Amino acid sequence: MCGGCKWQHLPYEEQLRFKQQQVVDALTRIGHVTPHEVRPILGSEQTTHYRNKLEFTFSNRRWLTAEEIDSERSDTDMNALGFHIPGMFDKVLDIRRCHLQDDVSNRIRLAVKKYCLTHDGYPFFDLKNNAGFVRTLMIRTSSAGGVMVVMAFYYEDRARREALLDFIAAEVPEITSLMYVINEKCNDTLTDQDIRLYRGMDHLIERMEDLQFKVGPKSFYQTNSQQAYRLYSVVREFAELSGCETVYDLYTGTGTIANFVARRSRRVIGIEYVPEAIDDARVNAGLNGIENAVFYAGDMKDMLTESFIEAHGRPDVVITDPPRTGMHNDVTDTILRAAPERIVYVSCNPATQARDIARMADQYEIVRIQPVDMFPHTHHVENVALLRKKCAEKC
Repeated sequence: MCGGCKWQHLPYEEQLRFKQQQVVDALTRIGHVTPHEVRPILGSEQTTHYRNKLEFTFSNRRWLTAEEIDSERSDTDMNALGFHIPGMFDKVLDIRRCHLQDDVSNRIRLAVKKYCLTHDGYPFFDLKNNAGFVRTLMIRTSSAGGVMVVMAFYYEDRARREALLDFIAAEVPEITSLMYVINEKCNDTLTDQDIRLYRGMDHLIERMEDLQFKVGPKSFYQTNSQQAYRLYSVVREFAELSGCETVYDLYTGTGTIANFVARRSRRVIGIEYVPEAIDDARVNAGLNGIENAVFYAGDMKDMLTESFIEAHGRPDVVITDPPRTGMHNDVTDTILRAAPERIVYVSCNPATQARDIARMADQYEIVRIQPVDMFPHTHHVENVALLRKKCAEKC
């Protein structure tokens, strides 16, 4: 009902089969290209408790079941702490237990909800009228064992805020990072908000091989840590790095892929739209002693220009991991003019990936693809495609 795990009624092997076919169909029907090699999809070893980040919403307008509506009971508790009903921004499904994240997430959420219901002065948020005190709850966990909690309040009430935060810290001692934010906006996004540290560290640590990645409350990090490692390993394999290459990592985010491949490259150049993400990328490079990776912030179509490439050197390999909308035509055109030997295209949307690959089909052949299931029980699928410049084999 929450809309998060719509495929949970399907056996997992069937889910994987459908996802693999979804990728192949997109390439053949939209892109009109056929890969030389289609690798079997990499399924997730964990099909529950695999997410490292969840966000919950407080609401005073709980989604009611048909039975509850028919009963017409006047004592029905309308408060909820859970997920938005798909397509209904003001309706929230109360969650008793979610199987997507480590069970510590359930303990935190239920404890916070109970405290707010049993203490005066903690009205759940009214999403229609923008009123209330407690607004959202974000929980992040890491493969290294850390737990981050970010409580969002609509306005400042220091006494009540600190009372709740102190309760959370005492109730769940596993929490290593406790933070809060006062969000007075009409929407729940926190990327433009001042998130403040209340107790512990201001970040979590994710580990991948001998690398460490600092993950803050605003950082983008793949939400399935175990599968993220498998995904990045495929990217590194497809890049076929010998240590002599200049690599461009487009849509680098917090630089996870860039830093992951840096030690097998001569130089890595990462570009990302979000300045805070680039700050994280630089911190993570420093944390791991990586000196051959540089990062730039700006809109991709404005940053990736011929003058930029002239200043930083022609890429031997381009790794691109765009948002669901795919790459802007200007970006694709610039890549084609730069003519790297190989393009490794990572996508969470097979349809836009197929569209972009079709635009490059005159100059590049699709050598192989590797679908990866990052989100069991959903229709979402990642795909990694290796494109090789056609003239390379003729020369």
